Amino acid sequence: MTIEIKPTDVLVIVDVQYDFLPGGSLAVAGGDEIVPLINTLARKFTNVVFTQDWHPADHISFASQHYGKEPFETVELPYGTQVLWPDHCVWNTRGAELSHDLDVPHGQLIIRKGYNRLIDSYSGFQEADRQTLTGLAGYLNERDVDRLYIVGLATDFCVGWTAIDAAAGGFDVTVIEDATRAIDNAGSLAKAWADMAEAGVERVMSKDILG
Repeated sequence: MTIEIKPTDVLVIVDVQYDFLPGGSLAVAGGDEIVPLINTLARKFTNVVFTQDWHPADHISFASQHYGKEPFETVELPYGTQVLWPDHCVWNTRGAELSHDLDVPHGQLIIRKGYNRLIDSYSGFQEADRQTLTGLAGYLNERDVDRLYIVGLATDFCVGWTAIDAAAGGFDVTVIEDATRAIDNAGSLAKAWADMAEAGVERVMSKDILG
């Protein structure tokens, strides 16, 4: 049975940016493959919002800012354990731009995250300190929307955290699995799916919507 997308449903497109696509500094394998599918899905939705990773060049999550550390190692920060990343999505660089292959002219909002040098931010709803809110929940609540459908990059980090935080905020949430791709570092993908299931996030394939 095909899922009917209602006019009050929202498509949340997470971090489809050049640094997360093949050739980018933190490329997600197959990240470019989901762009045409996202474009097709977006035509089903009246409401579309984007999230965009947006870091200063000296962001605390960059391995380059920690002497002797390599990407994918961890450090302890005031808000907990932080994975260190290659420099990525530095504001006003091509790597930070949303893919020009996205054909979603009716997108209504871009939420930027990770712009605070001292706090990383995977989720579109709140930063990694779990206190600083982005304002996305407030926007969606004012719009009086129904279910959120989440797509984008990467399944096991920004997509997963966004989905879990959306569920915690009282939204009904579905991840469209084949419209995401994962980093899958040290079992992170399996853990993310388990955490999403525990949070009440549903999981479908694009064919369930497109028929």
